[in-house]
Amino acid sequence: MNLPKTKEDLYNTYFLKEDLIKLCRENNLSANGSKQNLLENICNFIENKPIEKVKIKSKTKTQNFEPALDKIIDINYSNNEIHRTFFKKETSQHFKYNVQFMNWMEENKGKETYRKAIEIYTKILQDKKSGKKNIIGKQFEYNQYTRDFFEDNPTLTKEDCIKCWNYKKKQKGNHKYQKEDYQNQINYELRKLRITKV
Repeated sequence: MNLPKTKEDLYNTYFLKEDLIKLCRENNLSANGSKQNLLENICNFIENKPIEKVKIKSKTKTQNFEPALDKIIDINYSNNEIHRTFFKKETSQHFKYNVQFMNWMEENKGKETYRKAIEIYTKILQDKKSGKKNIIGKQFEYNQYTRDFFEDNPTLTKEDCIKCWNYKKKQKGNHKYQKEDYQNQINYELRKLRITKV
């Protein structure tokens, strides 16, 4: 895989996390951390700047920890079966982890109680039902693109969205949804058809 020559080339090209890991390994860089960490490592390498090592926190299991409403969230909290069972019992059998809740738990372990966690989980569900949109992290470009695509094109299909995304991610520059994406993708497909017929 070719290493981008400049910071601009790096950030104007869409990479899957697997691609970034491969680039890091090919250039003897640390391949640990989030997509953002990997981008920063590669960027620093391109610009001959020092590269910070990402410290991976090793999780120490708390022996025989049983969650309870008025207990402080375990400092070694993880989204494991013990916690899933607890949240199902205290909320409903339909309990499911979601990114917003998992992030809240990560930020508040060792600080807040499980009772507060359940309040937050309930609020997240209520917000979702009322149509309030949660913030999508910038590393989830596809999810943001999909949301924006369907807000603008409610009658189009998932297949239309995927075709547009596949076209968009090959383009240099930002990969945010724009109104003209659907038409640009159709024009691109038509040009390909004309070329194959010639």
